[in-house]
This record gives sequence, structure tokens and C-alpha cells, in this order.
Amino acid sequence: MLWFALGCLALTALYVGLTLMNLGLFRVPGPVSGHGQPIPVSLLIPARDEAARIEATLAAALASRDVALEVIVLDDGSSDDTATRVLQMASADPRLRLIHGAALPPGINGKQHACAQLAEAARHDTLLFMDADVTLSPDALVRSAGWLHRRRLGLASGFPQQPTNTWGETLLVPMIPVLLLGYLPIALARLMPRAPSLAAGCGQLMLATRRAYADAGGHGAMATHMHDGLHLPANVRRAGHATDLFNAAGLARCRMYEGLASAWRGFSKDATEGMATPIGLPVWTLLLAGGHIGPFLAALAAWASAHQTALAASLVAITLLVTARVAVARATGQRALAVVLHPAATAVTLVLQWQALAAARRGRPRTWRGRTYTP
Repeated sequence: MLWFALGCLALTALYVGLTLMNLGLFRVPGPVSGHGQPIPVSLLIPARDEAARIEATLAAALASRDVALEVIVLDDGSSDDTATRVLQMASADPRLRLIHGAALPPGINGKQHACAQLAEAARHDTLLFMDADVTLSPDALVRSAGWLHRRRLGLASGFPQQPTNTWGETLLVPMIPVLLLGYLPIALARLMPRAPSLAAGCGQLMLATRRAYADAGGHGAMATHMHDGLHLPANVRRAGHATDLFNAAGLARCRMYEGLASAWRGFSKDATEGMATPIGLPVWTLLLAGGHIGPFLAALAAWASAHQTALAASLVAITLLVTARVAVARATGQRALAVVLHPAATAVTLVLQWQALAAARRGRPRTWRGRTYTP
């Protein structure tokens, strides 16, 4: 009993220590000072059946300040009136263009294919790839692009605030910053800015210089992969350029999924390119189950057996965990419900990852936005 409680405490302390250190580094880019020339930015948006939200996304983007902006939307074979809505807005603002995507070759990921075409169409040397469901603040682009260039990076990725309106979304979506801040050593990643193993990013919002993007082979170099937030930063680092990430809460918002079923499908589609690997997932299971669920189980067992030392160790672990979890929620704009649901969210995340791994081992194809991809 005592050894279990102490083991859980050690795993929790590992998570909490790295989280608190990372929160000091994972900052929102500050305002850009001075009155120099506006930074030229090509904002590149792949869109497939996004009629319900594309206008709000574009209206916010076109309200951006202090950048020389072009916005290019690629209609990726939409079955709704996405293209019509973009064209209507483009007729009133010459900074906005619509292009139509080429047919998707067999075996190629739709988003990577679309982004590669967008990069070819871009006129500026700062490329910002953004999902069609991301809403920007007026100073988001200038602050993000300024941060990229001030730090002489090849690629910078921002993690938008992820509002969740249902309990199902709140079980899964808030785990993104929990895992990022709890287990990626950001300080080491910055000390070794070209090490591919320390690369990370969010496909919702990624900026790259044209040179770094081209040297890395662009989206074409990962055309068969699903997880652009992982593979593009790693490829940029392999090409000899530095990458980094920043907190985009307050600069950008993105409601990724609507409900548990949508979130489950979304996270499952690229799980095997992240956590859900035969070697990695057992390690993740130990870290997450032991450090995030174990303290609560240990506390219950210690209380039932009246083991005071084990109970004390468990309560210390729970206190540390809640402290770190609240800090992550405040930094990234999460609901209080996300903190309350955290042990359950950890368990659901692990179930999802194991199911994704099992499905991949059985050769089960993945379906996303009406397209089917084989493992």
C-alpha cells in the first residue's frame, strides 16, 4: 500500500514539476513595439464543408491589424456552399482569394494535399497555416509573426484556446495542454532547437518562413501522414531550422469538436502517429494512470485500510495534481469542469489511445471528413 502511494506521488511530482516549469516558458507573444513596415503574411486556410463557420473565421482574419495580409482559402471539394460564401466575401475585399483544390491522389492525406497547394499559391514569405474553425483576435497575426521573426525561427506554432461546450468535449479536448505542458521539456527543446525528437506543434495554427518550409519539403514531405502538428515541426528541425511553440490563448480560439463522438473520432484518426504506438503507449499508460488516476485510488485504499502514511502521501499527490491542473486551466482558458473531470478525462484518453492502437493493428481504416485512410 505505501509503496503504491509513494510511486503515484513520484509520478505526480514528475508531471507537476515539469508543468510548472513549462508554464513559465509557454507564454502568449507580447505586443510588437515600434512603427516599422507591416509584416507581410500569407494566411492559408484549407476548407472542406465549412459553410457554417467560414464567414466568421474570415471576418476575424480580415480585421487583423499591422500586417500586410493576404488570405487564401482552398476549397477542398466541399459539398456545401463554402466556396460561394468565400467568393462573396472576396468580392468585397481584394486581400481574400479562393482557389479550388486539385483532385486528391490515392493514399494522400487531404489536409496535407490542400496545404501544399496553398503554399504554392502564397505570395509572401511568412506562411501561416490555419484551420477553418480558428477565430483570430485583431493582433494575433502581428504578435505571432513578430515572435517568429524576432526569435529567428523556421517555424512557430501557437496553441489556441479550446472552448468546450459539452461534457464530452471537456473530457478529451483539455487534455492537449495537459500532455504538452506535463511531458514536453520546453526548456530542453529550446536549448536543442533543431532536435526532431523535441519538436511539437498544433496544426490549427502554424507559421513558417518560406525558406524553412521549402527546406523541410513542405506538406508534400508528409503527404501520407495525418498529424501535421507533429511531422511539420520535426521536418523543419531535420532541415536545420529552429522551431518553437507558444500559448495562443487570448489570440485565437478554436472549438475543435462538438460532443464526445466527434472528439473521439477526431483524436482517434491520428493517435497512432503520437501516443498510440506499441512502445510508447505502455509508457504513457504508466505515466498517466500512475500520476493522474493512481493518487485517487491510493487515497481510497489507504483510507479504507487506515494506513495513515499512505493516505498522507496520496493526499499530497492529489494536492499537487490539482494545483498544476488549475494552473494549466487558467493559462489556457479552460472551464473549471475540465479540472473536476480530470481523472475521468485521463482514463478516457487512455481508452481512446489503446482502442486506436488495436484498430491500427487490425488494419482498420480511418474515416475523416468523408475520406477513408488505410493505416
